[in-house]
Amino acid sequence: MSQEWDAGRLDSDLDGVAFDTLAVRAGQHRTPEGEHGDPMFFTSSYVFRTAADAAARFAGEVPGNVYSRYTNPTVRAFEERIAALEGAEQAVATATGMAAILAVVMSLCSAGDHVLVSRSVFGSTISLFEKYFKRFGIEVDYVPLADLSGWEAAIKANTKLLFVESPSNPLAELVDIAALSEVAHAKGTLLVVDNCFCTPALQQPLKLGADIVVHSATKFIDGQGRCMGGVVAGRSEQMKEVVGFLRTAGPSLSPFNAWIFLKGLETLNLRMKAHCANAQALAEWLEQQDGIEKVHYAGLKSHPQHALAQRQQRGFGAVVSFEVKGGKEGAWRFIDATRLISITANLGDSKTTITHPSTTSHGRLAPQEREAAGIRDSLIRIAVGLEDVADLQADLARGLAAL
Repeated sequence: MSQEWDAGRLDSDLDGVAFDTLAVRAGQHRTPEGEHGDPMFFTSSYVFRTAADAAARFAGEVPGNVYSRYTNPTVRAFEERIAALEGAEQAVATATGMAAILAVVMSLCSAGDHVLVSRSVFGSTISLFEKYFKRFGIEVDYVPLADLSGWEAAIKANTKLLFVESPSNPLAELVDIAALSEVAHAKGTLLVVDNCFCTPALQQPLKLGADIVVHSATKFIDGQGRCMGGVVAGRSEQMKEVVGFLRTAGPSLSPFNAWIFLKGLETLNLRMKAHCANAQALAEWLEQQDGIEKVHYAGLKSHPQHALAQRQQRGFGAVVSFEVKGGKEGAWRFIDATRLISITANLGDSKTTITHPSTTSHGRLAPQEREAAGIRDSLIRIAVGLEDVADLQADLARGLAAL
């Protein structure tokens, strides 16, 4: 924003305020119109007062907008709000969650660098590392997520990044983020955490020692399955490089989607509490049902990392995965028998969704890669929404009856 306009009292004083207040008000800088809501700036370019003004802005000598590929007031408001919620110095928005991962690696790594990735990550994340990053000379290896000694042993002299999802998709596996950050920093590497499943409402990896956080804002940050976007947050030193990548390569977030995400953030904490409550109830119910062989949810006392989840998260999330009898055929019969829950691979919606990971989100992986990630043919994933939990149980009961 131009420094020639001083909003004064029109902007809120956010010094020392709590999470929910930041989620509603952080990042908004009111214009001379005095608007109360977040404005949408639909413009590709910006007008300068003089040729010298244009030159100074393009050179970065004075603050101000240049071109909406990398500076837009609505997008910046979203970035500032995410940075406030994650406790980051700066955030950078991208067109999708995958673009956020792309931006981190392309801006911080070079040919010959080595990246360690947790074995249990989203299928498209594996494809990005395997099919594309390797093609340009980045070395990639995989480590079991929770194996701290394995991470330490796998770090090499040229290791630049450790990349993890915690909780993981779809098995809700965790890593001790504080402990892994100590391992990374002792070896001079950066720790990147995909915080999509928890959002900053449930977990703040930067405060646990991580260096960079990435999100698919498409999921819970939006919260209603309306649009796509991503965001990277961390120290300004690294984010400056990410901005440089966006400025050149252009995987930019649209202002309209940024505005949608701003509205989503206003209710994020409330929604995540409701998601968690529904997911907990369904996980406990599923664990008692015949036909269910195993339930994966960190909120269950049977989960091997339940204590860790209690320690580093403020809730257990909305994603519940479970294995049914009958392998792939049983899983498909279960899914097809439901009548309320949406069959789709997206998650983070107010509507509950159900999917078969081994043939959808992880379907492009080789069988041995799926096996290594624990993605069995009998596995079903539900992303629990905000419906009445009794109605969700009744619909899942239809699936159980089909086994």
